[in-house]
Amino acid sequence: MAQAAIELIGINKSFGAVRANRDINLEIARGTIHGIVGENGAGKSTLMSILYGFYQADSGEIRVGGQQASIKTPNDAIALGIGMVHQHFMLVDNFTVLENVILGAESDALLKKSIAKARSELERLEREYGLEVDPDAIIEELPVGLQQRVEILKALYRGAEILILDEPTGVLTPAEADHLFRILKQLKDQGKTVVLITHKLREIMAITDTVSVMRQGTMVATRETRKTTVEELAELMVGRRVLLRVEKGEAEAGNVKLAVKNLTVKDTRGVTMVDDISFDIRAGEIVGIAGVAGNGQSELLEAISGIRRAVSGSVMLDGKPIDLTGAADPGELRDRGLAHVPEDRHHVGLVLAFEENENSILGYHDDPRYLKGPFLNIDAIRNDAKDKIAKYDIRPADCRLKTANFSGGNQQKIVLAREMEQDPGVLIVGQPTRGVDVGAIEFIHKRLIAMRDQGKAVLVVSVELDEIRSLSDRILVMFSGRIVGERGPEATEGELGLLMAGVDHQEAAL
Repeated sequence: MAQAAIELIGINKSFGAVRANRDINLEIARGTIHGIVGENGAGKSTLMSILYGFYQADSGEIRVGGQQASIKTPNDAIALGIGMVHQHFMLVDNFTVLENVILGAESDALLKKSIAKARSELERLEREYGLEVDPDAIIEELPVGLQQRVEILKALYRGAEILILDEPTGVLTPAEADHLFRILKQLKDQGKTVVLITHKLREIMAITDTVSVMRQGTMVATRETRKTTVEELAELMVGRRVLLRVEKGEAEAGNVKLAVKNLTVKDTRGVTMVDDISFDIRAGEIVGIAGVAGNGQSELLEAISGIRRAVSGSVMLDGKPIDLTGAADPGELRDRGLAHVPEDRHHVGLVLAFEENENSILGYHDDPRYLKGPFLNIDAIRNDAKDKIAKYDIRPADCRLKTANFSGGNQQKIVLAREMEQDPGVLIVGQPTRGVDVGAIEFIHKRLIAMRDQGKAVLVVSVELDEIRSLSDRILVMFSGRIVGERGPEATEGELGLLMAGVDHQEAAL
């Protein structure tokens, strides 16, 4: 039995009336990859934040390498050899890679020695762990996958022997995720201990040695990964059997609800991101758009929803044009029956400082249901929010709680509930289950299928191929701003992967 790198004994943590961790006991063996899974709000991130010194436990004990440890700040954790890569990276965008790595670990006032030492050490770490990245690159100019490598390099530079990763693949493409896993295996082979917090059970099965399951703030089970199954883990997480595949009947497609013709869109730099594409969506069907992130999907959704101006082309909603000459008014489009669940819920979908009930009507606040004369009807808004909370199982069930205090998956449910409950004729959804746990994924998928079966037209953009294949009645593949192929849901992952890589669709069909 490997020596324990970390032992958590009787950990308790409450935030007001909410008990985030209840008598948690956890042992993580040295030199292993240990997964921690659980539903959104199960207490996983809170537990790791206690280990890293962001929070203080109300009671309990932490041992590192068999010795009792007092971890009151992240500096205490770093001194004990613990590093953490957060879901939302802690990097200074306009600094270089090298400057970010040494930030807070400088050894001299003029930085000359610090920079020379860091450059040499980075070269060693890159060689040893396959973490190649240009040390002089500016962070904001790097793709997300490379930014994550910088976070890992920061931790290793500070001497981390234990590395915590919180939802590390939530913002990565499949290829970037595969590369990350190779890095983590190399870290393990070098004797490092890796703690992986994730919602993605298939990733747990692919890379971890051991997995612990949390539910409603408690630790309910720990399993050797090779002795468990995705089905067992899902049931332990949710407390009931979970349907891991989408059940749906044949689509009964009706009239065209949304028609896109020869659409071209540029980004803020003037680069063409959507290049002369055409497609339509009919009532009673789900059209999925697959593609590696950054191939124009985001700009496409923004143009259709009125957030971004198009260069040329046309979009018709129920046979009537959407004005593309200037940024169309998203409010007007909502009034015409088009609802939009944006990819970036934090910056576009929600105001995190608002209460849940305020976000639950955002964009629909001039609806007569929420008004009392010229003023907002606060009681009506809160009662409506409580209904949505119950219907969509949003946790905690508190409509007065600041939206920033909900987990990512529950924030996603707030946005979905707001848009779906308006009964739109057309629903466009970007990354519907990003950062969402297995129980919530099942729920969201069922809601999307129900909307289709009610005769709605649904457009889904997702980097998750399993999700696209399960939900879609038709699949469009985008590469470099163009639609390079259309397939049915029976298309294989390999076939779609070739199209996503830019291989000619005729070759991919062979």
